[in-house]
Amino acid sequence: MPDPENQFRRQESDPRRRGQARRKPPGPWYKQKIAWFVWFITAVQVVVFIVEIVKNSILTHSPIEIHPSFNPMIGPSPYVLINMGARYVPCMRNTHNITDATLPLNFPCPNATSTASDCTLSDLCGFGGVPNPDPAHADINRKPEPDQWFRFIVPMFLHAGLIHIGFNMLLQVTMGREMEHLIGSLRFMLVYFSSGIFGFVFGGNFAAPGIASTGASGCLFGILALTLLDLLYNWKQRTSPVKELLFILADVVISFVLGLLPGLDNFSHIGGFLMGLALGVCLLHSPASLRERSSRDEHPNTPYSAVPNPADREEYDTTANVKSFARQPLGFFKGRKPLWWVWWLVRAGALVAVTVVFIILLKNFYVNRTQCGWCKYLSCLPIKNWCDVGNIQVQQTKAPNRARDIFGIPP
Repeated sequence: MPDPENQFRRQESDPRRRGQARRKPPGPWYKQKIAWFVWFITAVQVVVFIVEIVKNSILTHSPIEIHPSFNPMIGPSPYVLINMGARYVPCMRNTHNITDATLPLNFPCPNATSTASDCTLSDLCGFGGVPNPDPAHADINRKPEPDQWFRFIVPMFLHAGLIHIGFNMLLQVTMGREMEHLIGSLRFMLVYFSSGIFGFVFGGNFAAPGIASTGASGCLFGILALTLLDLLYNWKQRTSPVKELLFILADVVISFVLGLLPGLDNFSHIGGFLMGLALGVCLLHSPASLRERSSRDEHPNTPYSAVPNPADREEYDTTANVKSFARQPLGFFKGRKPLWWVWWLVRAGALVAVTVVFIILLKNFYVNRTQCGWCKYLSCLPIKNWCDVGNIQVQQTKAPNRARDIFGIPP
């Protein structure tokens, strides 16, 4: 006859039940544990946006861009954003139609309020400047070349306007806060920054080089990928999995469609989502069905996961489990299903794959500079010349020795 007490213990230790209990509402917000990283990074991004507004006001005498055009995001001009560290390819490497231009080039100044181009590339890029194009040495491989590599990192803290930062921060303090509680600050921070950087590297390879890209959208798409994986891993333990899936898919579709608007970098969204999927496979718990042991009755006290969940702090003692693993290291592997071993191979493969792709993209950005002809349609709609926005085209104007249209926007 089964022992009720032992049966109760097994039920309590069942990862499926643990997952179900973990996702119960944690109570009023003031009693919840603080998601330190989410609140810290949100505060930093809000402060940086205030600095953007102040700098735009100082340079152009207006807190937001109203001349030569209005910023629909209600924020600073793209020239101010470039000067503050937005991802802008000509500031980062030699660029076709700029480095190899045979005409003297002038660029918009950070304080520009008209279509006039009165500054050099170095003035626009700032941060100590970059080598300016030299028509006398028009060579795409000319050395030294611009190398402001930090523009793959800094844009995560910049935003194009109130609408941009408002949507991002709303998603960050809701979905992001919940995910940080679930996986812990360290792993959340790793996915957040990795997704953001990979998104900007991905966009640097495939987006139009004249687009000034900013925002934490790539980071948040990585967190969105974690949310999707967590739902799929624990599908049977969720009360309304279909509703949650539809909500996540709606977020993805809406954000992707908005990324098709002219001047926006959808590739950062795509890259961040792909990195989030890869790291999610590596860092999240294995799917609930794989975490169950094939012989749990024989090994009821052995730990079931290599990566403990910080959300289960009441049930998980890190020190005790480390000591337990040290005393019985082979116990972790006893009773594992064959698919569990296959899943760990998948995890290792995902980590290797994303690392290799990251290296290939960096090499292509700096060395090969190979472009994809059809990829632009992932970030624009082929109507009203939207796909030409951001393509750098240099045209000689009536004024001698002057070139314009470097942002690909018709004069």
